[in-house]
Amino acid sequence: MTNIKNLLEVKNASFSYNERKNIFEDLNLQVKKGEIFCILGANGCGKTTLIKCITGINKLTKGNIILNNKDMASLKPSQIAKSMAYIPQEHNSTFPYSVLDVVLMGRSAHLEIFESPSEKDYKIAEKAIKSLNIEHLKSVPYNEISGGEQQLTFIARVLTQEPKLLVLDEPTSHLDFGNQIRALNVVEKLAKDGLAIIMTSHFPDHVLTSGTKVAIMKDRGFIEVGSPEDVINSENMEKTYGISVKIIDMGERFACVPLKLK
Repeated sequence: MTNIKNLLEVKNASFSYNERKNIFEDLNLQVKKGEIFCILGANGCGKTTLIKCITGINKLTKGNIILNNKDMASLKPSQIAKSMAYIPQEHNSTFPYSVLDVVLMGRSAHLEIFESPSEKDYKIAEKAIKSLNIEHLKSVPYNEISGGEQQLTFIARVLTQEPKLLVLDEPTSHLDFGNQIRALNVVEKLAKDGLAIIMTSHFPDHVLTSGTKVAIMKDRGFIEVGSPEDVINSENMEKTYGISVKIIDMGERFACVPLKLK
């Protein structure tokens, strides 16, 4: 079997809408198995647009995306779905599917058209639900559970998809404080189990808590890429957010504390 060093590589990537000004240009990133690659930046810097290009929703204006040593442009959506799973910022449902039904939808990448899920598919879905401690929600309509429970349901759904790479766009943006930490803990566990993860965030503290590598996105590019402890510093945070911060060593990890505006 070929040894794949990077599960995903973005090479010299640029993107613009309707050939107007580039949203980002000449971006490069690599993500390995077990790595949590965080893209940190302010609102409007292009994080979500980059994520949509990585997942194939948008097509790059320039550059290449390599998934499992293959150019994504040459792959069918079904082939991409067997290696990459994506959780967007918004995933509301107006239909009263049960949590189990929503999770089971993750198996669609492995089924032929009009093929029904098998007993094996149900077992994989139920195993994913159990791993996230949401068995009690299995029969509950998805549109009747909380935002935190919906996020866990969608994570269970992508686990059922059995991907090698998980892409998360602002996974904590609609969660309360407790569920933010719970979601980050799940992300860390998935990385320890071998998934490669790309995650966007507004919050430096979340990157310091969970990230293994971070890229700060600003002015159509990455201004620095490296370990969270090296990259998240007072100078970079002021450049990124326009405020002063203090980086505090808490022993187990560092924390980024914004200072009051004068």
